[in-house]
Order: sequence, then C-alpha cells, then structure tokens
Amino acid sequence: MKHPSVLVFAFMTRPTAALLKPRKAPRQARSAVTIDAIQIATIQVLLTDGAGRLTTTRVAERAGVSIGTMYQYYPNKEALLFAVVERQLDRITTVMLTAARDLHGQDLATIARGLTAAWFNVKGEDAVTSRAMYAIAAEFDLADLMSRSMEQGMHAIGELLRSASDRRSLDPTSTALVLTAMLSGSVRVVMEIERAEEKLACLRRELPLACQAYLVAVN
Repeated sequence: MKHPSVLVFAFMTRPTAALLKPRKAPRQARSAVTIDAIQIATIQVLLTDGAGRLTTTRVAERAGVSIGTMYQYYPNKEALLFAVVERQLDRITTVMLTAARDLHGQDLATIARGLTAAWFNVKGEDAVTSRAMYAIAAEFDLADLMSRSMEQGMHAIGELLRSASDRRSLDPTSTALVLTAMLSGSVRVVMEIERAEEKLACLRRELPLACQAYLVAVN
C-alpha cells in the first residue's frame, strides 16, 4: 500500500519515468551552480505558491535564469520536482549510511543517540527543503523513489544493530524497521504543524531517549 501522502495522485495521470528524468547532469562547476540556483528557487516557489501553481517559468524567473537554460536540464515541472526530491533523499541516505559506519560496534545507547543526532542534523539543517519534499510527495507519485531510499537506510541500520557490542536477543531486521519509522515519522509529524521549530527542539531532546528505551526493551 502506498504512503497516504501520495494517494492523492492516484486520481491524476502519472508521468512516465522518462518525463521525470532530467535532460542532462551538470558536468562543470558553472552548471552545478545553475542547478543549485534552480533547485533553491523551486523550493521557494513551492513553499510560497504551492505545487499546483508552480511552473518552470516562475522558477526560472526566481532563479535568474532563462527558460531555455531551465529546459536544458528539466524538460517539465515533473522532472524538476522529481530532481529536488531525489537530491534530498540522496543527502539523507549518505548522512545515515555514514552515521551507521561510524557507529559500528558501539553499544545500543550510543547507537540510539548517534542515529537520532544524524537524522536531526540532516533534516533539521534544511527544514525548508524537508517541508518542500512533503509537499511534492503529496502531488506526485514518488513512492518507489522514497521506498528505495528507506530500504537502503533500514539495511544499514540493521547491519549496525547486528554489530552492537551489547546486543543479545534483538532482531536487527524488525528493529531497524521500527527505529526508522520512529525517526522519520515523528520528525515529519512535527514539521507539518505550527511552531515546528519549537516542537523540533523538544523532539531533539526526547527522541533519543525513546529510541534508546525501545532498543533496551527489545534486546
């Protein structure tokens, strides 16, 4: 079953995989800067106008590039939004895989604190982009892309739990699933309510304790 955030798209025509792919990847530093400007502008337009009113023309104007330059990389709105989500998911995956590698062999309490800190660092350092991702996911069917990223993360966390110095009866696979849900679900819920920054500060303090208590309980 698809995540509820993408069910709304079931009533719309789904773009094909070809439509979601950028025309080309940046090969030079100047091109990379242009891509950054376009993606930042996309997030800004998305948050001010909403996904329904976002157009490549609006994004090009906000980014300060010509529509021709925009089309060199993104043939349509769908490809642009897909690229924004893909890039953010790649960042999240990289951070969590690095954290799992650095925490290898530590005790469960250290693992709980380390994973939570890594998750908050990557999500909280750019909360605007994170909120934009949720808005995009509500407009387009990105379940496959998001599932692949989650599977990578859960596998890495499972292997990390398997290496824990004080692991006894803990099942790495099922525990990794629940731990991932605790991290991703709780942060998303808080980000989508008013005064999110204040609530996130509270969650940053308390969630490591909840994760640690869970790991102790199932061990």
